[in-house]
Amino acid sequence: MDHLQSMRVFVKVADLGSFARAASAMDISNAVATRHVADLEGRLGTRLLNRTTRSLSLTESGQVYLERARQILDELEDVEQMVVARNHEPVGTLRIVAPVVFGLHNLAPVLQTYTQRYPQVVPDVTLVDRQVDLVEEGFDLGVVTARQMRSASIVTRRLTTGCMTVCATPAYLEKHGTPTRPEHLMEHPSLSLPSEYWGDERVFTGPDGEVRVRPSNVIIANNTEMLRQFALLGMGITILPSYLIGRDMTRGRLVRLLGEYRLPQVEINVAYPSRRHLPAKVRTFIDHLVEHFSQTPNSQLGEQWVKDGLSRPVSGAAHPTVPEAFDGSEPISDLLDSELHSAQSERASKAPRAAARTRPSALSPL
Repeated sequence: MDHLQSMRVFVKVADLGSFARAASAMDISNAVATRHVADLEGRLGTRLLNRTTRSLSLTESGQVYLERARQILDELEDVEQMVVARNHEPVGTLRIVAPVVFGLHNLAPVLQTYTQRYPQVVPDVTLVDRQVDLVEEGFDLGVVTARQMRSASIVTRRLTTGCMTVCATPAYLEKHGTPTRPEHLMEHPSLSLPSEYWGDERVFTGPDGEVRVRPSNVIIANNTEMLRQFALLGMGITILPSYLIGRDMTRGRLVRLLGEYRLPQVEINVAYPSRRHLPAKVRTFIDHLVEHFSQTPNSQLGEQWVKDGLSRPVSGAAHPTVPEAFDGSEPISDLLDSELHSAQSERASKAPRAAARTRPSALSPL
């Protein structure tokens, strides 16, 4: 029989002084209550209750066992209540995994507003570009690309989609010429991710159908932010996600190439191990992520310049003249510091409006 249930029955019998009253209180039969106590005495090898036709009394062993059993059951109830509370109130450490560059550029604002709303949750963020097994590695959820998922037993929801964009600096194109077809990339130095990320070939879809090319790599790096810095220094042509280079495009530091052709998009998903019994901290953060990305303007993820036609494909030596265009003379660190200061000022000017907008909003349930 259920050992814990037998303990509960014994405590109830001792408290009420009667098998019948205990059975009635616990909505079980008198015979079942008697069997539970008898089973408990059999397990312990000792009598816990003295039984007569008129009364019940505890033996010495029964008195000792009652005190400890009551303590154990009280502690068990406290633990169960604590677990239930954690499933209803967001609290505790929330372990999140995300791609390095996407996390650096897009997760901080989400975490800021989430922790303001749920201050008892402590985000623990890990940024990696490798494959991830959420269950094995103990993550509560991941903001990941399909390529990163190693476990099949997970649930995913789409957050956003990033365009992959061929780009280079105006100065590089002025000096080396502008490719107008995917095949022309083989004539230029390529700044690329390792082959295990996207393979050796680049598959373009354009007016002439599908085109496959194998660019000539001069630098390989497993981090797209590093490839962006190489590109800004005019070291070659690279393919980067739009959420990383949207600001560079609108300011003319990088020029979009091969505008009539499209590369496969990168889908960013939130992934978690199961739909059932989600802790409140996980459920509320998933809702918060979905809400955030559904309300984030495309321009903040670097997509709007594609739709608006900014930094259109160029030919020959005709390049946009933008005062902020990066030609390699400005140190990368100064450029990044300038962007950071600009972004902080922009956020500060919008902060009161943003706070007023986020406070009353209610997140939709899963």
